[in-house]
Amino acid sequence: MTSLPVIRKMNILGIEMGCMSYDDMYILFDNWLRDKSTRSHAVAAINAYGCVCGVLDKHVRRAFNAADIVGIDSMPFVYWARRFYEPRTDRLYPPDMILHICSRAGARPCTFYLYGGYPGAAAKIEGFLKNRYQGVQVVGAHAPPFRELTEEEDAAICDEINRLQPDFVWVGLGSPRQDQWIQAHKEKIRGSIMVASGALFDFYSGRIRQAPRWIRCLGFEWLYRLFQDFPRLWKRYTVYNIIFVVLFVFQRLRMIRFSNADASEP
Repeated sequence: MTSLPVIRKMNILGIEMGCMSYDDMYILFDNWLRDKSTRSHAVAAINAYGCVCGVLDKHVRRAFNAADIVGIDSMPFVYWARRFYEPRTDRLYPPDMILHICSRAGARPCTFYLYGGYPGAAAKIEGFLKNRYQGVQVVGAHAPPFRELTEEEDAAICDEINRLQPDFVWVGLGSPRQDQWIQAHKEKIRGSIMVASGALFDFYSGRIRQAPRWIRCLGFEWLYRLFQDFPRLWKRYTVYNIIFVVLFVFQRLRMIRFSNADASEP
């Protein structure tokens, strides 16, 4: 059995992110999927917007920090982590993550459940994946209404997912709602890896065009998305980014301390 990796943590605005590679991620995933009777495991993907949400709401910050993998979903964060923490750090970006997992599915078949998106998105995502990869099976999907589910509706979803026993549950409810949903359900759903999936549902269903890879690698995907959907995203990518920069500078100057700070910070 492969030994589990030791993940160094990086604290940004009180969120403890794991400076880890895809190889580290695969080792953890393979270990977790060996036993389908245990609670599910949570994967969060954190960027500047998530950091500010965590500062503004302690419950959101707790949901992020409670994930089993608190991945870095921001190229500037990745560059910082590589410089000061772990040179092998990768961006754990859910739209890329699902493709990495699918690329292994020929040798290691895996099953997916898609929770979120708009009605009909799951079928388009399934078609997109099956046209490119072997060994991937979407065993179920549900697009919940834009309201809180009743206890009966929520129990029915949990029962369905437990019956289907997917390896991965991709949750696309928007951040931070999706992370809070995962934390509320990881004990109710058994043996799956639950990934907060961000815009994955919009990209692979064809609803929104994804930024070219070179833009993503430069760390300017946020600007590409802002131009695509300015009315909906302007506050997230202007106001929240400004708040992030100010708070991050204050943290680096040690003018503000955030909970769960890592004593080994540079």
